[in-house]
Amino acid sequence: MSDIICIEGLSKSYADGANVLSDVNLNVKDGEIFALLGPNGAGKTTLISIICGIVRASSGTIMVDGHDYVKDYRWTRDLIGLVPQEIALDSFETVMRTCRLSRGLFGRRKDDALIEDILDKLSLIDKRDSQLRELSGGMKRRVMIAKALSHEPKILFLDEPTAGVDVELRKDMWRLVLALKERGVTIILTTHYIEEAEAMADRVGVISKGKLALVEEKESLLRRLGKKTLRIELQKPVAVLPTVLEPFNLDVEDNGSTFLYTYDKNANRTGITKLLSELSSTGLILKDLQTQQTSLEDIFIDMIQKENS
Repeated sequence: MSDIICIEGLSKSYADGANVLSDVNLNVKDGEIFALLGPNGAGKTTLISIICGIVRASSGTIMVDGHDYVKDYRWTRDLIGLVPQEIALDSFETVMRTCRLSRGLFGRRKDDALIEDILDKLSLIDKRDSQLRELSGGMKRRVMIAKALSHEPKILFLDEPTAGVDVELRKDMWRLVLALKERGVTIILTTHYIEEAEAMADRVGVISKGKLALVEEKESLLRRLGKKTLRIELQKPVAVLPTVLEPFNLDVEDNGSTFLYTYDKNANRTGITKLLSELSSTGLILKDLQTQQTSLEDIFIDMIQKENS
């Protein structure tokens, strides 16, 4: 898979000395969903704004589909659709005319059938003639996505696209994003909803204090850093952990009625069989056993804490 965006040595600083991005190097593959994670102020929106030509970089180069984003601005901008965090719409305009205008600004011929198809996929078709002031915040967010898609971009940037959207609408947007990927659209997603990255992304990048701390395949990241926890609930609590269980480094919760055993699921031996055998020898009676997989959110929080320590 070839790279559609190539970023080298990208930095951004302001006159007051604030350094927002520092020597960012990143390649985004054609047709992938790339999730960019990071806390507020990490530089996610600034990075996207630079690629889209809204903010000027202090140094570095960006190639979009083989074209320099400064020298060939019109070409590169034509390939990009952007859904910003802020809702910026004309309140007295209709949904349909808003999308028509956006398509026209990119020099595309009128195609109401295409726009209606986009609106339908976003559950907006019955609102096509409604003024934007009549819509809820979640509906306006979906109009922003429809507007960004109206000129059929090859690359779509989604900057916190589901902020303020309810769970049902969020899942609808996930389905739309995955459908766009199937059509060959490259999607760069920033989000605070870690489950979005876990549900959709092919690769994940973590940015902290203006620097890329990590870029890795999502599945590889989960395998490499992911751990599992075995939760053991007892019929009756114990006052003291039995001596034979001490080597397993168990965490004791619920006043002695729950043991937590953390293990590497990729290890040749997890130690679970031996743990259960030793547990049986103590005469303790089990009430329930559960396993829990470390999530991408757990990994993200752990990385950010290490970056800030």
